[in-house]
Amino acid sequence: MTRQRVVLYNPRAVFYTMPLALLAVGSHLDPERYEVVVIDGRLERDPEAAVIAALAGALCLGVTVLTGQPIVDALAISRAAKRARPEVPVVWGGWHPSMFATDSLADGAVDVTVQAQGEATFAAIVERLRAGDSLEGCEGCTFRDASGRVTSNPPRTLVPLDAFRAHDYRLLPVERYYALKGRRQIDYISSQGCHFRCAFCADPFVYRRQWVGLPPTRIGDELADLWQRHRFLDVNFQDETFFTRTDRVDAIAESLLAHRLPISWAATMRADQGERLPDDVLARCRRSGLRRALVGVESGSPATLRRIRKDITVEQVFVTAEKLRRHGIAGQFPFIVGFPDEPPESIDASLDVALRLRAMSPDFRTPFFYFRPYPGATLTEEAVQNGYRLPASLDEWAAFDFVGSARTPWLSAEAQRRIERFKFYQGLAYDRTPRWRQALQRAARWRCRRHDYRWPVEMRVGQWISPPEALS
Repeated sequence: MTRQRVVLYNPRAVFYTMPLALLAVGSHLDPERYEVVVIDGRLERDPEAAVIAALAGALCLGVTVLTGQPIVDALAISRAAKRARPEVPVVWGGWHPSMFATDSLADGAVDVTVQAQGEATFAAIVERLRAGDSLEGCEGCTFRDASGRVTSNPPRTLVPLDAFRAHDYRLLPVERYYALKGRRQIDYISSQGCHFRCAFCADPFVYRRQWVGLPPTRIGDELADLWQRHRFLDVNFQDETFFTRTDRVDAIAESLLAHRLPISWAATMRADQGERLPDDVLARCRRSGLRRALVGVESGSPATLRRIRKDITVEQVFVTAEKLRRHGIAGQFPFIVGFPDEPPESIDASLDVALRLRAMSPDFRTPFFYFRPYPGATLTEEAVQNGYRLPASLDEWAAFDFVGSARTPWLSAEAQRRIERFKFYQGLAYDRTPRWRQALQRAARWRCRRHDYRWPVEMRVGQWISPPEALS
């Protein structure tokens, strides 16, 4: 049987996480019938030429698309593909087309969009394209037919991850990602979705508060097999909420220990999950290699936590942090500031909680991000009702960045200046530092305790030496 080629493209960005979305949909296609070619724009000197060359005889081009700067490259590649091979359908999947299924089809270079979980949907699309059948009724996708009519098909039910083929990392140049990351770290996803209702997040809109995860024994077996082939030293679990079920986490740790893998790993954890996690389970995770947990705090203000529907308390954050400290596990505790009409005292509370966390351990980090009205989030819907204007086209969405330092309409220039200085000085004050910098560290701690960031000479010099990235 002749194999047909399916080309998958990952747009350029400044981070080097492995393209797990493309790996998932590409691995689930029958390798006896399809030749999957993954092209990562971040790894190519001329991505457009690489894609066009690969499209010769291809069945379709699939592109994974995040909201923001990656849209620029996704559009450029899709348009170039259409100019070179107008007969090849272009299918967009990922977060942006999941939220803007129809709007993403406004550009003539995009023919089909996939919503939410993509493995089963993309496989069904590919099968229909191969057979020359219409996409009418193909669950989980929206498409434009030859006459220009756009059809939105019914959503697809979330499929258990165990129903899909294992991710075939041979589709990726794994060693190149190691080099770009600066460490032999493999990215892996063990679950999809999230049960929670955070008002700043698009997950509740995309996954309808559903969650599915791989069985622990399969995770251990797959990682053991991957280690034999790729010899990684660290696993970065890319799950939205890795610690969703205590029994599953415990079994994963047991499976990793049983395989005696010489690795470390990092994963996401909610503060309420950390509070409930028994010490013996966390100890087992530590023995199996857990080096860091990412615990979203978002705000140090109880009132703001209630407003954004985080469904955690500040007390749970500190209980979780103390557990991590006691077991020698690093912690990443992100905050968000600049929510619509957030009062100054809420920001003050976040800064104070961040400093308390930093003082607990030199292995704790408290990054600050500015609220972006991300599409699909409840807070965004409220902001639009109150007059906020969202981007109206793909080109406008390409200029939208949710991790950059551009100020939101709800944060004053003075407040942002203060936060930017705090971000610098808290690192200088609490990161591990050589002896020759300890005088600077003491001065930075003095500044942080008093929230006195006037005349930030050290910050200016630091930014001159190492300029921050502007966009994701």
